[in-house]
Amino acid sequence: MEKFTIKSLGENKIDSPLVHRTHKMFAGDGFTNDNERILKNNAYADPSDIKFEGFEKTGAREKIYFNPATTTAAIVTCGGICPGINDVIRGIVMDLHYWYEVNNIIGIRFGYSGLAKDPSTPPIKLTPEMVTDIHDLGGTILGSSRGCPPEPEIVDSLERMGVDILFCIGGDGTLRGAHDISDEIAKRGAKISVIGIPKTIDNDVGLVYRSFGFQTAVAEAKRVINCAHVEAKCAENGVGLVKLMGRDAGFIAASATMASGDVNYCLIPEVTFPLYGEDGLIEHLKKRLDKRGHAVIAVAEGAGTELIGESGERDASGNLLHKDIGVFLKAEVKKAFEESGRKISIKYIDPSYIIRSVPASSDDSIFCANLARAGVHAAMAGKTDMLVGYWHGDFTHIPLEATEERKKRIVPNQGLWRGVLTMTGQPVNWGAE
Repeated sequence: MEKFTIKSLGENKIDSPLVHRTHKMFAGDGFTNDNERILKNNAYADPSDIKFEGFEKTGAREKIYFNPATTTAAIVTCGGICPGINDVIRGIVMDLHYWYEVNNIIGIRFGYSGLAKDPSTPPIKLTPEMVTDIHDLGGTILGSSRGCPPEPEIVDSLERMGVDILFCIGGDGTLRGAHDISDEIAKRGAKISVIGIPKTIDNDVGLVYRSFGFQTAVAEAKRVINCAHVEAKCAENGVGLVKLMGRDAGFIAASATMASGDVNYCLIPEVTFPLYGEDGLIEHLKKRLDKRGHAVIAVAEGAGTELIGESGERDASGNLLHKDIGVFLKAEVKKAFEESGRKISIKYIDPSYIIRSVPASSDDSIFCANLARAGVHAAMAGKTDMLVGYWHGDFTHIPLEATEERKKRIVPNQGLWRGVLTMTGQPVNWGAE
């Protein structure tokens, strides 16, 4: 049975400030015990299959590791922006200040580059007054970047600034970096907590059911799809082609397809599709236009690599960069129709930068606040080398290294993709081995 053991900096000997709250909110069962678990699997065909494998549950601990009066916390945001980052920053600052009475909180500027030996932009002090309204803004007030200075250099900077807790808000590359930073801290025998808050608009972090910003992205993507549908219906043989985020996972494209109901073809990285031939996309599109006169295609940015190949290039975080599937599809579809003497009006829309830049929806904003609170509780209790997850409706503690080999992907023979096939009516045999 796999164990998801969370590392700790040492014994918790300090009474949490929450113990002394006059309203008794945390009295009795209000605190969480380290032994409480959220089961990884909660459905079994046979009771004899049950294994009590699970994740440590988030929540305030009655005893904490760090003394709030002398604690310095730092927040860094890395990678691409997405809705909700400012909400998480705000939540961390508010929870540290008002719940734990931590007054020394700093913001690292422009990602891990702000922790270099000589950063171009120095850190800033974060206060409740400074972050009061930032949840109404898209992006991150701290700025962001990809890439990471050498871990020894980063830990040197943390020690020089007297940082006790580092909150790392970011995706795959950021979380890998956070784990490497934790390893360097451990090698030195230093006592610095590193807490990851998973940020990926694609919703593809392993062992995390939902990441913040995803719900907002789906709602915004649905709006764009609806506009593409209008464009398609208002033209003779009109086709609306929308490219959405999803480098390696098609959750946004699939979920927006389900939410909209107007998509006829949803193309994602996990399911290959033929472009030509009797069962290819173009022939199906011709039949669709003959029958209905318009069509909408939603394509994830990482779909169709088997058709156009990889770019061979990587970004500063080490992520493989894909060629533009949207531009490719538009050109190939248009050429095929022209060669067959058929008329087509194809409108290509790429709203990626718009979608990722909007403020979080109400639902995402609440989710971000809860993520932040869970991260603060874990940090003050001396947890480290972990991220805050979300599983079966509960927030969890997950070792950073446990997510590295578990990339979340759409499973073609399960619920979400079956729903997409039902909604679109596209061929069910695409992607079949």
